Amino acid sequence: MAAESTANAVWEGDLAHGGGRGAPASGAFPEQEVTWASRTRRSAGKTSPEELIAAAHAACYAMAFSNTLADGGHTPERVEVSATATFEVEGGPRITTMDLVVRGRVPGIDESEFQQAAAAAKDGCPVSGALKGNVDIRLDATLEG
Repeated sequence: MAAESTANAVWEGDLAHGGGRGAPASGAFPEQEVTWASRTRRSAGKTSPEELIAAAHAACYAMAFSNTLADGGHTPERVEVSATATFEVEGGPRITTMDLVVRGRVPGIDESEFQQAAAAAKDGCPVSGALKGNVDIRLDATLEG
């Protein structure tokens, strides 16, 4: 089985002064505005490709981690993930790092098993796989309560 996901974007003008917008074909969220400034200075109300990749990575990792925990016999009560993509311009524009910060409430698991599952999920997450070898993916996992 294969699933395809589609998004569309339009850009008008040059890079520094132009602007664009993009949206998923599914309609899951409304069209979003993007500009060069929103990539480099975080203009209010506009997004960037890096923010969208971070959102996708956070969601994907949360799913992968929940599955890894459940496969190990530990159904999580809650997994909360934050992903931060770092975009650098010097040396050519590129995403250099992705920081995943995960907090989880998982009954009956010890710290060692939690950390092992967190690392396994990082390696098993499809978005991590797409970034692997191009972006340094760092993980900070904390077992709560």
